[in-house]
Amino acid sequence: MRKVFGLALALSVIISSCNLPNAGAPDPQIATAAALTVQAAISTTSNQQPLASPTAGNTTSDNSPTPTYSKPFVSVGDVTNCRTGPGVNYERVTQILPSDSVEIIGFFPPNYWIVSTSAGNCWVSGEFTTPAGSYASVPTVTAPPTPQGGELEKVSLQKWDVSCNYETNEANIIIRWTDKDGESGYRILRNNEVVAELAANSTQFTEVISLLSGQSVGYNIVAFNAAGSASSSTVTLSC
Repeated sequence: MRKVFGLALALSVIISSCNLPNAGAPDPQIATAAALTVQAAISTTSNQQPLASPTAGNTTSDNSPTPTYSKPFVSVGDVTNCRTGPGVNYERVTQILPSDSVEIIGFFPPNYWIVSTSAGNCWVSGEFTTPAGSYASVPTVTAPPTPQGGELEKVSLQKWDVSCNYETNEANIIIRWTDKDGESGYRILRNNEVVAELAANSTQFTEVISLLSGQSVGYNIVAFNAAGSASSSTVTLSC
């Protein structure tokens, strides 16, 4: 704009010089060239497009990657019980094997997953599992009612036996007991450690263990339900 103003001023000076006293007539070619120069400058200026100003609220595009979703699963490092609720007082639905990978469908605080298995939906402790996939997006659920049951009586043992193989230092253990009423299941304790858990109405446990000549091992059969548990007397077996 300043350039146009300057050219216009120069033109006006040239034209006005025609009216100065004692001045000679201006050269027509000079006057015409000056006029054309001013006209071209005005035309060029009028054709220029203004720069676009930023519009309020406009943001740059987000180039961050779109998050992907994958089904959440859990796996276990050892055979793990999956139950009808969050705790050992709930009945066992199935057992998850280390070779299995089951889908997570829910979470119960602080540390239980609800999973979908071929035997149905069940609850497994997060202590024994490794989750994978988008497990943070699964819904939080409430626990089912605690199973009811009366106080259990002491488990009555019927028979126990041990067959020893001295060549392999192995012992074949067999223990039988009378089934209780109202139990949720049985736990087998060997030397005060749980080595197996059986379903309700079970009456027998067998296993083969390493046992040297002169060694002994003690077993207890424990019935349990929501009200508590009741143990058998200790059976001591030896080779």
